[in-house]
Amino acid sequence: MGKQVNADNLPDARWRAILNNDASYDGQFFYAVQTTGIFCRPSCKSRPPRKENIQLFETAEQAVSAKFRPCKRCRPTGQRLPDEEWIALITEYMDKNYRQALTLKILSDISHGSPYHLLRTFKRIKGITPVMYLQQKRIDHAKELLVTSDKSIAEIGRYAGMPNTPYFITLFKKKTGLTPAGYRQIQTRNLEEVRPNGK
Repeated sequence: MGKQVNADNLPDARWRAILNNDASYDGQFFYAVQTTGIFCRPSCKSRPPRKENIQLFETAEQAVSAKFRPCKRCRPTGQRLPDEEWIALITEYMDKNYRQALTLKILSDISHGSPYHLLRTFKRIKGITPVMYLQQKRIDHAKELLVTSDKSIAEIGRYAGMPNTPYFITLFKKKTGLTPAGYRQIQTRNLEEVRPNGK
């Protein structure tokens, strides 16, 4: 069994091979990206990862044993990653990074697929688009913050990944039927009614 190499010990030639999608290195090593949980061949045409997020493996089996999943684009194991697993990876990434600016293009680059294929597959498996999923995740987080914190509406929008306050208020009202301030008022009143003697 070969050894795993982290970013600190990444040889320059191998890093260049990844950046240049050099097919002559295919079979010599595989690289995994810690932030996405995906591993690839050096020749993979996906967006280059950050050097500090890379781990190298001498075999695809090692990468799989380390709980990385094969890239859908370059198929390092020779097999295609099932759609359900691929969408689970993307969903997991959105769950962790929903506060960041995430577009369909960014998500498809990260997950090594095309925007159109991602949109179609995500909708088929989840019943909603990636953008709708992301919006719901952000609104759920905003709802929680409105009840559990005294942050301003603008701050809550930022914390939930929506720094544009008018957009945040409009989206919140569209999804819940209430403005963020209205939602906070009703939830606070409900909590006070539930507590005995208002305590």
